[in-house]
Amino acid sequence: MGRTIVVTGGSSGVGLAAAEQFAALGDDVVLVGRDPQRLAAAVARVREAGGGREPGRFRADFESFAEVRTLADHLLTSLPRIDVLANNAGGMVGEYRRTADGFEATMQGNHLSPFLLTSLLRERLRDARVVNTASRAHVQGKPDPERLAGDPEKYSAWQAYGASKAANILFAAEAARRWPDITSVSFHPGVVRSNFGAGRVVRLFYKYAPGLVTPEKAGELLVWLSTAPKADLVQGGYYVGRDKPAEPAPHARDDALAAKLWERIAEATG
Repeated sequence: MGRTIVVTGGSSGVGLAAAEQFAALGDDVVLVGRDPQRLAAAVARVREAGGGREPGRFRADFESFAEVRTLADHLLTSLPRIDVLANNAGGMVGEYRRTADGFEATMQGNHLSPFLLTSLLRERLRDARVVNTASRAHVQGKPDPERLAGDPEKYSAWQAYGASKAANILFAAEAARRWPDITSVSFHPGVVRSNFGAGRVVRLFYKYAPGLVTPEKAGELLVWLSTAPKADLVQGGYYVGRDKPAEPAPHARDDALAAKLWERIAEATG
């Protein structure tokens, strides 16, 4: 019997590549994406990779807590078990934007909503695995538990993105401490050739710069972290490859910050 894998951000890039690999292994995959057309195209690719087996799908925008709650309700209703939750949804916002929920859009989409989704699915994730897509860009930003709405006067797209990715790493480590029955890790997928970025110049870089990692190669790491024997992984670790975990920047391994951020986000997301 195959595993049940939920992949957020599954309609393109690393998430889609990993979903195809999971399907090829015989796993049952549920794709979560924001854009209906891209999601439909991704479903077709994952169906083919799985030899005709139909993947699940759900459209949700992670800049809306209401949509994340609806997604969680759907997953709890339709899936008797979840073996892996791949918290892979994310992106970069070029200009400061506050969501309808009152938070800076990059932080909400990349971290607050994945935190909320994981928390809502927590009981279904017992003895399961949560793999969080972080980034080496975490070195560029430190999350502030007291300023989750950000500051429009000081906004920097890269700093906001880095802070959200540092929060992903802190979350994986704190989840390992609070939920020891769940295997929780984070990883840097590499600088992946994709449609990622904010602004024309950044998007062109991520499409055409030499030396970029393919989504398929990055997806392999996500799949390995999701399927490797539990004994081969370090609980709460941050991975840059299949070797032992890497050491993140000091602010992304601050246990006190991780705990404070957790408590503040739990309050913020209800």
